[in-house]
Amino acid sequence: MNLRVCPNCNSSEYIKSGVINHRQRYRCKNCNYNFTVNKLGKKIDDYYVNKALQLYLEGLTYREIERILGISHVSVINWVKKYNIKRPYNSQYHPTYKILNASELAIFFQSPDNIKGAGVVVTELGDKFMLIKWERFRE
Repeated sequence: MNLRVCPNCNSSEYIKSGVINHRQRYRCKNCNYNFTVNKLGKKIDDYYVNKALQLYLEGLTYREIERILGISHVSVINWVKKYNIKRPYNSQYHPTYKILNASELAIFFQSPDNIKGAGVVVTELGDKFMLIKWERFRE
């Protein structure tokens, strides 16, 4: 990683000052502050961030999203907070979901009973498809 400024005084004048724990250490010429290169954290692909937020808006819980995408539910919670996502609340409907491959999806849509009386969303998940269907709670 290329350093641009000192993290203490924001000066761009620094020199190498040894190696600690296999990481290069630097010393600022202006404030004599010693610092090392910042670690790069793991970055989750934006595709999974978008899918997780989409599934959250469709009504799935954090744990369900974790099981489907293989991403920590804590990460999903943090993304919802970061992007200030608000889920519309409607207690009369609840989502059910199925993971299908292309041939199973075609068979599902051939039956008119599967389509009648409910909203359906199909989204791609890698080589499979996720089918989300809203059903009205029966009283």
